Amino acid sequence: MDAPEQDPAGSFAASLDQEDYRLAVVDLLGALAYGELTAFERLADDASFAPTIADKAALGAMAVAEYNHFALLQARLAELGASPEEAMEPFIPALEAFHERTAPGDWLEGLVKAYVGDGIAEDFYREVSAYLDESTRDLVLLVLEDTGHSQFAVDRVRAAIEADPRLAGRLALWGRRLVGEALSQAQRVAAERDALASLLVGGLSHRGADLAEVGRMFARLTENHTTRMATLGLSA
Repeated sequence: MDAPEQDPAGSFAASLDQEDYRLAVVDLLGALAYGELTAFERLADDASFAPTIADKAALGAMAVAEYNHFALLQARLAELGASPEEAMEPFIPALEAFHERTAPGDWLEGLVKAYVGDGIAEDFYREVSAYLDESTRDLVLLVLEDTGHSQFAVDRVRAAIEADPRLAGRLALWGRRLVGEALSQAQRVAAERDALASLLVGGLSHRGADLAEVGRMFARLTENHTTRMATLGLSA
């Protein structure tokens, strides 16, 4: 019988000092938890600007799903012996700076921000999840599952552009601004948190990659952004 295939992420995690790995996981889950909490808040806010009752209801349901994701992360942090509030605290400045610099001016900009901006963040967390143990990776991927907001945003943005093609130029510029800010904040988070950076860079080294792979990772994030913009009917 063939030997079972080894999980490279799991074996890397097992090779780390247990406390160093725990701190890295707490960092990652703390960042993700604060992102889910702010996603809940923004969806609830967006619902107040929705043009129809059906749109308000849809956004409300998505906000509830994001809060449920936050609750799962909060519970796992507690299981790890970490205070969820303290775990989220280091990531507040970067995430708040992103949201302050990218406050949408209207309903459509809010939809593009949720689809494009959140998409970049989710891609980043999926990249990092490759270096986690199976249980933690499964949790991360679970909370990154689409709540339905992606198709909701695509349908409404494309319909708006079809009704008024002049919107495409403004929204395309907005999308470019979002990607620049999102990548800047992702790099900031990766650079400022030693435990999280060691997880990412150490994982790459364990898999035989060099630090240039970090650059390739950010290139993949940019490529995914270009795809999302095209899906919206916008040029990147």
